[in-house]
Amino acid sequence: MKLGYVTTYDSRRLKGTNEWSGTGYYIARSLKEQSIDVEYLGSLKEPFSLQLLRKIKGSFSKYIFNKNYQKDAEPLTLKNYAKQIASKLNGKQLDVIFSATANPIAYLECKEPIVFWADGTFANIHNFYPLYSNLDETVIKDWHRMEELALKRCQLAIYSSDWAAESAIKDYGAEPNKVKVVPFGANIEGVLTFETVKDAIESRPIDKCKLIFIAVDWFRKGGDVAYQVTKKLNQAGLKTELTVIGCSPIVDEPLPSFVNALGFISKSTPKGKAQIQNLILESHFLILPTLADCTPIVLCEANSLGVPCLSTMVGGIPTMIHNDINGRLFDKYADISTYCDYILTTFTNYSTYKDIALSAYHEYESRLNWRVAGKKVKELLSTVI
Repeated sequence: MKLGYVTTYDSRRLKGTNEWSGTGYYIARSLKEQSIDVEYLGSLKEPFSLQLLRKIKGSFSKYIFNKNYQKDAEPLTLKNYAKQIASKLNGKQLDVIFSATANPIAYLECKEPIVFWADGTFANIHNFYPLYSNLDETVIKDWHRMEELALKRCQLAIYSSDWAAESAIKDYGAEPNKVKVVPFGANIEGVLTFETVKDAIESRPIDKCKLIFIAVDWFRKGGDVAYQVTKKLNQAGLKTELTVIGCSPIVDEPLPSFVNALGFISKSTPKGKAQIQNLILESHFLILPTLADCTPIVLCEANSLGVPCLSTMVGGIPTMIHNDINGRLFDKYADISTYCDYILTTFTNYSTYKDIALSAYHEYESRLNWRVAGKKVKELLSTVI
């Protein structure tokens, strides 16, 4: 099988600033590991004239109309992308065109079947993420049109969660038989063996709870909740430590000693990867009380190290985390005590914690890794070529 792989950016290698947290790179790798011949059709370039047009539109939206502007569904840009892809296809013999996200192929006309893999629809993220709130009506119209066109043009629309797949059918009238769900995997290099993870679980302290919060947005990702949970657990008598990676804690008091704020650690270097892996590995729970998310890859990464996840019932997270199997999900606005009660109960019967930690690793091994994801996508691709 020969596949034309479309991304607007360079997905051939991981970079410190790689878009989509490196997911575009791992998607391609997961397909190549299934013996699929991947022909890269990105990066796509945006002409200076269209860049200037976007800047003008963005300025008008912000300063004249007090609205947000999101560029990724700008029709002229997407039509230009389609022309670039068509030019790259000229003379090539490919079995399928495969896009990471729906945007680049919305206006694409080609003889090959089109497939895309995304983590949400515009209906999912509109007024869900702050960046996609308070948008100009023209921008909203363009985004909805983009989704409709992509779903009509494709032979398969693969989503990383049931939440996103249901939106494609309900909000855009997609044919149910061509909408599929395949969760993303963990964006990691080198998977630890079961024995190594089991030993790490056994070595975690039983007299201190170690929580880890990894995100670049303190408030949207629920860092304030993670902090209050840690504080209340300490007050309740359970010695608890919170490690924060990716951002600086924003609190109304001097940072207490139970918070270990490490800032941004780059995963683009071997040293950074190893440091993050070790910090997760020695933690009891990854805590991510997020207010808005599609499918945060960090949950898969935590599970790959035998770390259960405490998160919220928002977006596509319920497809990833199942209660008492690989973590626990809470209401978006759950009281701090709800998190604390669960953690305290788990630590009171520590054998229960170890069972969930081992189960979290098995969930990663069975369904939340790129090997499994790539195999499922290859099976789906074989139905359209």
